[in-house]
Amino acid sequence: MVSLHLCPQLGKYYLVDSAYKNMPGFLAPHKGHRYQRDQFGGGSGGPRGKYELFNHRHSQLRDVIERTFGVLKARFPILKGPMPNYLMNRQVELVIACCVLHNFIRDEHPHDELFARESGEDEEDYADLGAQHQQIDLSAAAQRNWNSFRMAITDHMFDHQNGRYVPH
Repeated sequence: MVSLHLCPQLGKYYLVDSAYKNMPGFLAPHKGHRYQRDQFGGGSGGPRGKYELFNHRHSQLRDVIERTFGVLKARFPILKGPMPNYLMNRQVELVIACCVLHNFIRDEHPHDELFARESGEDEEDYADLGAQHQQIDLSAAAQRNWNSFRMAITDHMFDHQNGRYVPH
């Protein structure tokens, strides 16, 4: 097993782009299928098949994350990079501090101009910063299990989209 400093919390995973491998704790899109939002526009139509549906929704989630970082960078220029020569732990603390301040400002001034740029945001699931992080298992068996996990999500999305959803 490999212990990475920025491992996701137990039961959570990072949403990563196609430059990353789909592996335990890091959920990547299906390679070889349309992914970017602009690939679904124009005359090409919406997602065709379960892999494109998964990739389309994955891309939509990443767009929300990128917009959120855009608001953070607009409010806190230190995040625009390059980050000053701080140790990684200090960089993580700076990002967390900016997020905490962002949430405080949002609670106290909900009509702030930077928040007006955000749209359709649901109540966020704020991570418990003291939560235990997982050890990343990079064995072949763990990789097969993680690929099966992504496939189960893909199948569930597709079945639900096509009216075949059966609640457990």
